[in-house]
Amino acid sequence: MTSRDGSYDDEGLLTPVRAGSPAERATGDRAVLQAMLDAEAALTRAACGLGVAPAAAAEAVTAAARAERYDVRDLALRARDGGNPVIALVADLTAAAGAEAAPYVHRGATSQDILDTALMLLAARTLPLVLADLDRTARALARLAAAHRDTALPGRTLTQHAVPTTFGLKAAGWRSLVLDARDRLAALSLPAQLGGAAGTLAAFGEYGPALLGAYAHELGLAEPLLPWHTLRTPVADLAQALGFGCGALGKLAADVLVLTRTEIGEVAEGSGGGSSAMPHKSNPVRATLITAAARQAPALTATLLLSLAAEDERPAGAWHAEWAPLRELLRLTGGAAAHAAELAEGLRVFPYRMREHLDLTEGLIVSERFIAELEPVVGRGRAKELLTAASRRVTAEEITLAEALADALADLPELAGVLSKRRLSDLTDPTRYTGSAALLVDRALRRTSEGTTETGEAGEATKTGEPTETGAGEVSGDAS
Repeated sequence: MTSRDGSYDDEGLLTPVRAGSPAERATGDRAVLQAMLDAEAALTRAACGLGVAPAAAAEAVTAAARAERYDVRDLALRARDGGNPVIALVADLTAAAGAEAAPYVHRGATSQDILDTALMLLAARTLPLVLADLDRTARALARLAAAHRDTALPGRTLTQHAVPTTFGLKAAGWRSLVLDARDRLAALSLPAQLGGAAGTLAAFGEYGPALLGAYAHELGLAEPLLPWHTLRTPVADLAQALGFGCGALGKLAADVLVLTRTEIGEVAEGSGGGSSAMPHKSNPVRATLITAAARQAPALTATLLLSLAAEDERPAGAWHAEWAPLRELLRLTGGAAAHAAELAEGLRVFPYRMREHLDLTEGLIVSERFIAELEPVVGRGRAKELLTAASRRVTAEEITLAEALADALADLPELAGVLSKRRLSDLTDPTRYTGSAALLVDRALRRTSEGTTETGEAGEATKTGEPTETGAGEVSGDAS
């Protein structure tokens, strides 16, 4: 069955991460077909602009270059004979344009010129949609970081509590990666492709170089220095930026998946998904779908990078291997960005759970702090011995680190009066051992896209420790 967007028997049933996303709509088979037709029409118009094709031909080809006039499935089946869909499309477009325009359809070009250019057009039309969702995600994460600049929670390393950090710093880190992804995608140069049979522009005669520039201008794409039939930098750069984007969003998703676990519950998705068997569940489905995209993207990126090793002036197989992975990367990144925006905008944060978890180890989470406190008096080695012994007591007995240390230090003459009970209590308060987390949040929030910094609203507000808003989603004292 042919879908509304022209794809055949592929409605996204097994790829919910991109189903219904703006990127999916922009990359369907009919969108690819329209991009190929736009490339063909632009070539004839560019030739007309240089005076080597009549205006009537340019008008006729442009009028015929409408995707709804062609049968996508029929083109796909006929593509098997020539190895690509352009050959069949040129035959149909030539017939549709009429006899007078026929000599100027696809004149001097090769199939790879059209399909490479069409895929660059497809990317140029899809990336603004992805960038818009990355911008939404970054704005929502900035609000979360500002609102939770000083909200302490356990830092976790190798699955265990390490030292305290703040949720604001975690959100600022997510935002930093999102901006890195955005900057890489925004900086891409997407060139047209025109080289003729072997990249020499021979069929275009003396006006070949001029036609290359005019062609790129017609399409709104960059003019390449050389035809890039086997110089696949544009595809490799696009693949790496898309792969990085999926991975960057995957970091956000991975953290959310951990923090939404039932036994942790420090955050929750704004509208979790249900279960077919367990009515009580509210699954973190957006984080799950983003993670699925992040796990698929590296293999697709690798396929595109492998195609850099393309033989001769035009390759067999290497170029053909790029089409499906490139489109799927656009779709996965676009879908992941759309889900990330909704995830960040609706994320609910539960500071009370974070505070409870800081106390789980009875003060051990700040044991590092005591090393610095005791080292000047007894030396680093002896300080570590004392902390190790105290930590074992806390683990084995129902006492706090402060109590264990008080006992451990009581019989040490050199420490008499050094650590009072009140001082011990202060030192074991995890909310007072977040280092420069708040200042790092301020610093991160001054960054805009492209790595620049500014002293805008968010940055100014956080300098005083006052958040600009309550957060991107709900900031709650309970999980209800």
